[in-house]
Amino acid sequence: MIKQILLWKRILLFFVLFVFLLHAVPVYSQVKVTLPRIEIDNKNTGEKELSTSIQLLLLLTAISMAPAFLLLLTSFTRIVIVLSFVRAALSINQIPPNQVIIGLALFLTFFVMAPTWHQVNDIAIKPYMSGEISYNLALDKGLNPIRDFMFRQTQEKDLALMIQMAKMEKPKNETEVPTYVLIPAFVISELSMAFRMGFMLFIPFIVIDMVISSILLSMGMMMLPPVMISLPFKILLFVMADGWRMIVKSLVVGFN
Repeated sequence: MIKQILLWKRILLFFVLFVFLLHAVPVYSQVKVTLPRIEIDNKNTGEKELSTSIQLLLLLTAISMAPAFLLLLTSFTRIVIVLSFVRAALSINQIPPNQVIIGLALFLTFFVMAPTWHQVNDIAIKPYMSGEISYNLALDKGLNPIRDFMFRQTQEKDLALMIQMAKMEKPKNETEVPTYVLIPAFVISELSMAFRMGFMLFIPFIVIDMVISSILLSMGMMMLPPVMISLPFKILLFVMADGWRMIVKSLVVGFN
């Protein structure tokens, strides 16, 4: 009997809600909701200006290419490789985690590239946003500080190699070097410098491994992994030498 009463109450409640919705739908249908309208004007504002749709397409393309620019046109490549070498030299493959390594490399990249990006903002982005210069002129001016940074970090032999492979005449100055030739030369130089720093990082830790291995071999403990014994000594040496501060300082100073 109680179950039947509860069932009838549920049916009555459902019927009341259904009637309420029937009366409420016409009321809400009379409410006009205005949504913001986005228009793309294809008319050119000047003879040498790009249309809005083309500018939007170029903006989306630039956003999609932003990770590649961040990796190859900045100091990120050298920093993240050196930090990875530190982890490998200490024989701890999971500490610090990849998120910490990449995050530290990103913030160090922002720190190193801040003066260059400030120049790009002052001479290219602000004048273009205020309508003082055209899109092409803003692109040329904004690229100059980045090219100057890459020229300072690029070795002459790497640049000469790319110029030779491009089969072009020897440029008289930096302005005659195309950007598509400068970028791979800069990346090669960054990789070379990062591996040199990584080699220097491995030397003291290899010495510790050799000493521990010799001690264990002389004691007849050939079944004991030397890494298990040398790891605490590596960490102790790294902490006592204030390794992270020295590495970060070397990385940042190397770009000045």
